[in-house]
Amino acid sequence: MHYRQGFDTIPGRNLMMEKYKTLNLLTINPNTTEDRFIEKVDAYLEVMNTFRARMNSVLSRDNDPAVIRHRSRGKMDARSRIELLIDENTPFLELSVLAAFGQYDGQFPSAGIVTGIGKIHGKMCMIVANDATVKGGTYVSETVKKHLRAQEIALLNHLTCIYLVDTGGIFLPEQANIFPDRDGFGRIFYNQAHMSAEGIPQLSIVMGSCTAGGAYVPAMSDETIIVRNRGTIFIGGPPLVKAATGEEVTAEELGGAMVHTCISGVADHLAENEVDAIRICRNILELIPANESQPYELHAIEEPAYNPHDIYGFAPIDLRKPVDIYEIIARITDGSKFEEFKKNYGSTLVTGYARIMGFPVGIIANNGFLTSEASLKGAHFIEICNFRKIPLLFLQNISGFIVGKRYEHEGIARNGAKLIHAVATTVVPKITVIIGGSFGAGNYAMAGRAYNPDFLFMWPNARIGVMGGQQAQDVLDAIKGNNNEDLVKRFEDESSAYFSTSRLWDDGIIDPLDTRAVVGLAISIASNKKTAPPRNGVFRM
Repeated sequence: MHYRQGFDTIPGRNLMMEKYKTLNLLTINPNTTEDRFIEKVDAYLEVMNTFRARMNSVLSRDNDPAVIRHRSRGKMDARSRIELLIDENTPFLELSVLAAFGQYDGQFPSAGIVTGIGKIHGKMCMIVANDATVKGGTYVSETVKKHLRAQEIALLNHLTCIYLVDTGGIFLPEQANIFPDRDGFGRIFYNQAHMSAEGIPQLSIVMGSCTAGGAYVPAMSDETIIVRNRGTIFIGGPPLVKAATGEEVTAEELGGAMVHTCISGVADHLAENEVDAIRICRNILELIPANESQPYELHAIEEPAYNPHDIYGFAPIDLRKPVDIYEIIARITDGSKFEEFKKNYGSTLVTGYARIMGFPVGIIANNGFLTSEASLKGAHFIEICNFRKIPLLFLQNISGFIVGKRYEHEGIARNGAKLIHAVATTVVPKITVIIGGSFGAGNYAMAGRAYNPDFLFMWPNARIGVMGGQQAQDVLDAIKGNNNEDLVKRFEDESSAYFSTSRLWDDGIIDPLDTRAVVGLAISIASNKKTAPPRNGVFRM
């Protein structure tokens, strides 16, 4: 038998391997000094100005009379409580900031609840904080959806859940839309029971009123902290007790902090004030074992080789015009490196490997219509990432699957179904960012909301709908021969990112410049996810 020496003996091997050991640097020609590019940047900055103004209208409410009254009682607002609770100088991924935007005459900013993920003693936690400055922290339909979505993320990723409770329960004028359905108010407590059964710690801090159904949040938590002379817990408040029994009793006598820590046992820890309550919560969390598992091989973070701020010049504005997706990828990946998969096949779908904030990721991005070849390529790539346990990032800018006699005969429906099947059955984390259009079945194939992405975000100018407004008009014209300009406007209004985020069809609108950081944080959170072995169903061949 001949013994073969190690390959280190090959002259120049180390130099060669050094050259090829990393992913390829994307070679692009951005032409960022051209007048046309500068005009595109200026146009998108106008989009960003609108976005920032709408965000500020929700986040900066210092002059709101309800906020002023709240603070005059010695109480912190919801976001200040969260800031004090999480580790200093660490990010907080707030979800669905613009929930309920444009609804209820603007009376429910952020749907009256703040949800998001932050670190406490280095451990990722889901935080759900009622905003008592918004109709006493009561719940409308979007409040419930937002609360349930936070619990869903916590359950999927085994995140400790912290409830900062300050709520009057259901907003009574909206009770028919909140109370009786499967995913109504009661689902919150159902989820708490199942989270507990999965071993997910849940802590509550009662910082104000905790009335009616809201009383079950602390009652079903592992441990509950209540603030003296501030927190109250009762199924029925003093007015209801008087109406039902004739008994006159104060809120403190009925369900105050001393009642529940000394008599009922509903609460476990008595806090002197909100700061003390947060201190107690942090102390409890310090002793809870860390659950974070890190299944991915992390590399040192590299900043993109191309200027991330140029992303505004490549972001879609007129969705009828093509966007060079490589320019986007080059500004969100580590070192602007991207190892493309099947570059020369099905080129309207770009697939390949990269790293974002040190995490490995498989990127699937639109560069035109989805064709049969693109669909097969996407399904193949997803299967590979699924078996290699590589998280997936979908960058959506899709008008749909290609249509026409030729493509139908070639089996676009059959091949498109393979891609949809692969997306639906993959077990690795999926993060979706809608950067432009998200129309028709293209939304499904690119991991839209119905396909359970772990997180789904939108850029401010993104649009989502069964088709564009003008397309809908053209279809109806062909069928009915009529003209309905109102329909076009309705489609345009209902497909906007703000309409979507208001109704919790996504997890929030993000600044394109923040995409890299948000995706990295999302992958870090999803790394806690308990994944089943890969499985595939039947592809229609």
